[in-house]
Parts: sequence; C-alpha cells; structure tokens
Amino acid sequence: MNWTGKDMDTYLQQKEYIDTLVVPLVKVETKSDNMKTGASSTEFIMHLTSMIEMQFKGRMMFAPPFAYTPLTDLKTMASTTLQAFGETPFKHVFFITTDSEWMSIEVPGQVVWMPSIPLESMDVQLRQSILEDQLRQILPTFTEKWSGN
Repeated sequence: MNWTGKDMDTYLQQKEYIDTLVVPLVKVETKSDNMKTGASSTEFIMHLTSMIEMQFKGRMMFAPPFAYTPLTDLKTMASTTLQAFGETPFKHVFFITTDSEWMSIEVPGQVVWMPSIPLESMDVQLRQSILEDQLRQILPTFTEKWSGN
C-alpha cells in the first residue's frame, strides 16, 4: 500500500492488519561526478520497494521516499525528521536504503541496507530477475521482525 489517498482509506479501515511501514531513504547526489550513481541508486530502491509493495499489499504501508543530500547531517535527520515514524501506529518501521552510512545511525525502526545495482542498462527480464533475487535476500529481515525475533 502506498501513501496515497485511496490506499490510506484502505489502511484506516484495516489498520489492525497493516502493521509495517517502509520508508525509502534516497541520497540525492549534488556533484555532477556522483549524480549518475546517485540516480541509479534511487532508481534501484524505487523499483525494489515497488516490488516489495506488490508482494506485501495489505501488510505494509510505503511512505514517500525521503531524499537528502551529501550535506545532510544524518544523525540530526534521524533524531528529528525520522523520529516521527517511531510515533506512528505501525508496529514495525523499516528504512530501506542503498547508503551504508545509515547502518551506524540510530533510527526509530530498523535500517535495511541493500547494495545498489545499476538497472538502467538491463533488459526488463534481467532487471526483474535481479530485483526478485534482492527481494529474496531481504524477506528474512521482514519475517524475523514479524515473528518477534
């Protein structure tokens, strides 16, 4: 379920079943040398979260992606902006990112880090296969949290 008016209506009617919020964190590179890599990472995260959303519709809500630049103080962002997600009615909050810096920062939930894979030059079938492999790798992260481990 996405952060849209229609999906929010469904969430509000069935919130006892939708206990997980996923927040994509995307780094927007502002230096021309890094823009292509940053855009590729964002594309990867957005495709992956879309695939996760399709798999878990009715169990997960997906927030709009939170973008930040290399000048952003991630600890401040975590303790201010992202802190509000810990106060939502969702039992589980996941922050999904390709930026490994988030692995060492305390957030009100769990960080799921995935290495970025450039998808732009792949044909549709290969891209789908790669994304399915990535999905299989992160599924245990969700299921472990849901089972209370």
